[in-house]
Amino acid sequence: MNDAIFMERCLELAKKGLGNTYPNPLVGSVIVHEGKVIGEGWHKKAGCNHAEREAISKVKDPSLLSNSTLYVNLEPCDHFGKTPPCTDLILEMKIPRVIIGCLDENKKVLGKGLKKLQAAGCEVEIGILESKCQKLNRRFFSFHQKKRPYVILKWAETIDGFMAPEETHKKYWLTDPLSKQRVHQWRSQEEAIMIGVQTALNDNPKLDTRLWKGKNPLAVVIDPQQKLSHTESDFNLQKGKFLTIKNQNQEEITDHLPLKAQEILDQLYDNDLQSVIIEGGSKTLQCFIDEGLWDEARIFVTKDELGAGLKGPLINRDRVHTTSTINADTLITLYKESMISSKA
Repeated sequence: MNDAIFMERCLELAKKGLGNTYPNPLVGSVIVHEGKVIGEGWHKKAGCNHAEREAISKVKDPSLLSNSTLYVNLEPCDHFGKTPPCTDLILEMKIPRVIIGCLDENKKVLGKGLKKLQAAGCEVEIGILESKCQKLNRRFFSFHQKKRPYVILKWAETIDGFMAPEETHKKYWLTDPLSKQRVHQWRSQEEAIMIGVQTALNDNPKLDTRLWKGKNPLAVVIDPQQKLSHTESDFNLQKGKFLTIKNQNQEEITDHLPLKAQEILDQLYDNDLQSVIIEGGSKTLQCFIDEGLWDEARIFVTKDELGAGLKGPLINRDRVHTTSTINADTLITLYKESMISSKA
C-alpha cells in the first residue's frame, strides 16, 4: 500500500480548512480498506468534529473499520476540548493501523496520542511526508514552538525598487487588480493583519477581504504613541474590532526609539494570534527584517519605473524562493527557513 498517496490526500483535505480552524491546526484524515478509500474528512472549524471523527462518520459499513488503515497528517488528540479525544474513537472502532504525518507540538497533545494508540496495540507509523505535514501547519507550529505568530511580510514595489512616489497624499496602487484580489485571499487565511500607525493615518485602510469571500482578519495597528485616539471618528477600522500595539513599559517613545519587533510579536502571542500578515510601510517591514523575525516575504514587482520615491525594504533574496506571475506582476515569495520550502 502506498502510504504517501493517501497522506497526500489528507493534506489536500486539510487545506480546505485554511483560515477557519484557529486556534486548531489544519487536519485531514482518510480511511482505507483493501486499497480503497471508504471514508474521509477534514477539520472545518474549531468546535466542529476533528478530521478523524469526520472520516469515521463517513464510512458506510463500520464493520470494515476493524480491517482498515486510518491516515491523518497530524497526531490524533488524546484530551477533551470542545470535542472528545480522537484516540478513544479510533480504539473504540478497533482500527488496527494508524499512519501519522507528524507529531502535534501542542503540549496538551505532543506524544500522548501516539503513546495511547501504541499501548492499546495499534500498529502506528509516523513521519510519512513529514516535511509537507509540518509546512501545512507552520502557523500552528510557530505559535507552539517559537511562542510567536507566523509572520508574513507583504509589499509591492516597482522594477526599480520603489513602493510609492516621493510625495503622495492619496493611496497609490502599483499592482494589477488580480494581484489585489490575491492579497484579499491571503488576508482571509490569516488571523491578523498589521500596519504601522503612519500607514493607518495616511491611508485610512479597511484591511478587510471585500474582494474575496472569507472572514476578515483582526486588524492590528502599531501605535506606541496612541496617535489614533485623535482620529477615531474617521478611522475605517473603528467600524470593526481592532487591536493597537502600545508601549507596555511606559517609556517615552520617539521616532528614534520605536518598539522592537519582538515586543510587538510578544503582544500578538499574548492575544493568542497564530499568524499575522504585515502590510505596513517600509519602516515597519524593515524592522521585522532587521531583527530576523519573519517567516515569509511576498513581494509583488511591477513593470513600472518611478526613478525616485519611497524605497522598498532591503531583504536578502538569495534564499529559498518561488516566483510566479499574475498578469503583468511578478510575485516573489521568500522563505526564511529551509523547513518551509518548495518540498511541500
